[in-house]
Amino acid sequence: MRTRRSVRRPAPALAALLLAAALALTGCSAGDDASGGSNSAADHGADDKAVSGEAAPGGTGSSSGAKATAPPKLAASHIIRTASLTVQVKDVPKALEQARTGTENAGGYIGNETTTRDAEGHERTRVVLRVPVEKYDEVLAELEGTGKLLDRSAKAEDVTDQVVDVESRITTQRASVARIRELMDRATKLSDVVTLEGELSTRQADLESLLARQKSLKDRTSLATITLSLSETPVKKAAKDDDPGFVDALAGGWSAFVTMLRWLAVAFGAVLPFAAVAALIVLLWLRVVRPRLPRRPAPAPAASALGPLPTARPAPESAQPPAPGERD
Repeated sequence: MRTRRSVRRPAPALAALLLAAALALTGCSAGDDASGGSNSAADHGADDKAVSGEAAPGGTGSSSGAKATAPPKLAASHIIRTASLTVQVKDVPKALEQARTGTENAGGYIGNETTTRDAEGHERTRVVLRVPVEKYDEVLAELEGTGKLLDRSAKAEDVTDQVVDVESRITTQRASVARIRELMDRATKLSDVVTLEGELSTRQADLESLLARQKSLKDRTSLATITLSLSETPVKKAAKDDDPGFVDALAGGWSAFVTMLRWLAVAFGAVLPFAAVAALIVLLWLRVVRPRLPRRPAPAPAASALGPLPTARPAPESAQPPAPGERD
């Protein structure tokens, strides 16, 4: 009997304990559900932000997409542009003033300028224009429209490698100059100082040469060179009859005659100095030299071994035979 009582007594207590545990578990599950709902909402918001990639300031998805779609940057190119134009215009000064105004408006300037005039009075001007590379095509098209384009040539030379090489050498040379200066500050012997000064002068000269070359390349790549030649339009002459007439023949003959006389006069003028010198030499020979020469003696009569030969004497008049009429 005692054993049964001991077994029945713990039953209510066990039931109460189980009820309290169930209530505790129910409260915990409710709290967990509430906290889990809030955490899930936050997780969903974070997931939405990660998927959209727009609201996240440092999102990797948006930055990687932008980098993937952006085109690669090209290295800056350095090109020397030159052009030569020959344009025929009616008024050279007016066209030149128009070219000067267009160049100055584009931010350029006028270089060398040469103006000549031929025998017929036609004016011709050659001018060198320096314009920024950005306005090169615009200025070139404007100059072509000033008149009749006779000739055009353009050239583009890529000197990017030269510019990069010069910049690299300048950096190296500056570092070398700075190193020599540091060694001079540390030198204690006079001989070392003198040697370092000579080396510093050499390297500074090389650096200045590189800087001058860099400046020249920068000027030639930033400003294009346009050589413009302007010539006036020749005056149109009236058409002439192709068939020559009497007047044309007379004019042609007179022109040929005048041309012949001109050539004869030229030939006479060319020969005249030689003729004058020859006449002077002959005059000196006759007047001065010849009278002073010794004269030769007259030749003696020829003689034979027996003596001089007798000379023939004329016959006397009485010994002459009578005329045919006097014999009778």
